[in-house]
Amino acid sequence: MLSLRNFWRRHKRKILITAGVLGSGYFLCKLYNAHQQKLSDLERELARQRANDEIIKAQLQGHFENVQLIADTTSLPHAMQYLRARIAEVLDLSQLTERLQKGKGQPTTLTPSEKFELWDRLKILSFTQMLVSLWAVTMLSLYIKVQVNILGRHLYIDTARGLESSLLLENVDIADRDDQQKFLASADFLANNGLLALIPNIQAVVTEVLEGKKLTDLFNTTSLHETVMQILNKFMSVGSPHQWIDYLMPEDCGHYKLGPSSSIDDTILPDSTSFDQLMVEARAVLSSAEFGKIMGISLKVAVDALVDDMEAQSQSTGASLTSGMPLAKLLSRILQIVPSLLGEASQNQIIQIIRNEPEVELFFTLLYANNLVD
Repeated sequence: MLSLRNFWRRHKRKILITAGVLGSGYFLCKLYNAHQQKLSDLERELARQRANDEIIKAQLQGHFENVQLIADTTSLPHAMQYLRARIAEVLDLSQLTERLQKGKGQPTTLTPSEKFELWDRLKILSFTQMLVSLWAVTMLSLYIKVQVNILGRHLYIDTARGLESSLLLENVDIADRDDQQKFLASADFLANNGLLALIPNIQAVVTEVLEGKKLTDLFNTTSLHETVMQILNKFMSVGSPHQWIDYLMPEDCGHYKLGPSSSIDDTILPDSTSFDQLMVEARAVLSSAEFGKIMGISLKVAVDALVDDMEAQSQSTGASLTSGMPLAKLLSRILQIVPSLLGEASQNQIIQIIRNEPEVELFFTLLYANNLVD
């Protein structure tokens, strides 16, 4: 017993220190294990969130591709078909060309002044028809592409809201589906309403640019290209910087009525806040400086394609636009080329060229990406 007391007296300090170290080590070990457990739980949660994010991204991409498919296979072809019918109706040159053909076969039926007046009208109206078709097809294809990207953004927002309230992704956009359909159907505004102002305004610029041009004046690919670009540039500079937007979409969305070609049953859109928001966002994109650049590029490549097509057409008939042809002969080429400008969307050369233009593709890629992070 004495020896134990002596041992304790001699080693008391060491024993207490050892016990403290062992106790601290046990406590630290428990803390470490708890920390490791939290890290493991956090890693599992992060992995679960990453998996959910991948699922959401895949579902969002599927939604976006479905909207893109609708736009490419339904919205754009329908809008193009209706636009083609409306331009043919409003700018019907058949009576004018028939009178000239009749006057050619029966010279006595037209006086020289009547003949000159008819040719002058044909000059103005054929260029007007070509420029209206070119501008309308270019802008309509871009506008519908903008619509698709805006809908992609709303699919993203609706999905996020749906997840926050534990709703299934497949059911998130059901409530706004009518507004989305109305938004896509509003692409017919150009044919229903916009043409009524677009045609006389382009015709006024055509008249100004072609003033003094005689039927005997020679036109080649360069002069034709310059003339078309001059008309477009003058037209786009008329009025306020973004006046052209009013040809594509209504300024007051609240009172806009869908046209007779629309497949939507209710033709009036009262108090449609989602629709209004979509239209406001579309106008904001069209008004942006970035879209202005893309619009300029698109119109330029469309004119390039037009002139190349007319040159190929002239060569197939044994003439060459490159070496030049009289304006009178060029008018017949213009009348022949217009139907192809308004051809089926899937086979329309101008639409395909614009869509494949690298800067145009990049713009819409960035637009959709930026929409997702707004």
